[in-house]
Amino acid sequence: MSFFDKLENRFGRYAVRNLMMILIVLYVAGFILNLLNPTFYFEYLSLNMAMIFKGQIWRLFTFVIYPPSTNILWFLLECFIFYMLGRNLERLWGSFYFDLYIFIGLLSLVLAALIVYLATGYSLALTPDSLYMSLILAFGISVPDATFYIYMILPVKAKYLMIFYGALLVFQFVTGNWVTRVSLIASVANFLIFFLIIRRPVMRVRQKIKYAQFRSKVQAGADARVHQTGGSRHRCVICGRTELTDPDLEFRYCSKCTGGKEYCLDHLYTHVHQ
Repeated sequence: MSFFDKLENRFGRYAVRNLMMILIVLYVAGFILNLLNPTFYFEYLSLNMAMIFKGQIWRLFTFVIYPPSTNILWFLLECFIFYMLGRNLERLWGSFYFDLYIFIGLLSLVLAALIVYLATGYSLALTPDSLYMSLILAFGISVPDATFYIYMILPVKAKYLMIFYGALLVFQFVTGNWVTRVSLIASVANFLIFFLIIRRPVMRVRQKIKYAQFRSKVQAGADARVHQTGGSRHRCVICGRTELTDPDLEFRYCSKCTGGKEYCLDHLYTHVHQ
């Protein structure tokens, strides 16, 4: 069992369920605040290290509410996308790993702003709007063949959307100034840490996909046998007996044989794998 699996076993019950919905609510609060007073966030709530060192500790938490867009249509669309990505990742990874992914990303923004301030004296007001776009990268790595419908019409596989967004980040990194580069690195730090070091969530998803594919093949084989044997659902590949010819027989599938082949217990452990 890995170190992070041990952490999940010990602290998983404390994980925040449906964290993405909480973040969306904070987004909405930030969007409304921006409509009422566009400068209030940067004056009192942003990640300003100079003000934090003067005692405004709440900025370490309130900077999270910065909305991904100030345009109402884009804001609603991005909130919908982020929510769907977040909920699906939480379902696939589990609440513990999803929370860890988000919290590492937020912590990386704080650490980046702190390092820049200590090194240069410059207060770099990083915002988390780019951080949540890293959900696209995470989803593309976890479920590459899942299909997105852009504008509810154009189908695009998650892996291609991930590649496009990754290329866009690289372009912004190359063409941007040092502030942009620090912001981009901090925003995708959780992605880099998760998929270069932790990796457990991706392994978990791939195991689920393999199991689902195996079950699908087994079910397809069972349906084919029902059709071929005139109504019986179980048939031993070796002896040909079914639950109709011998009601006391038990049958099992062999995971090492291709095509979801089924055997009675008399031949399950003695057959040659095919």
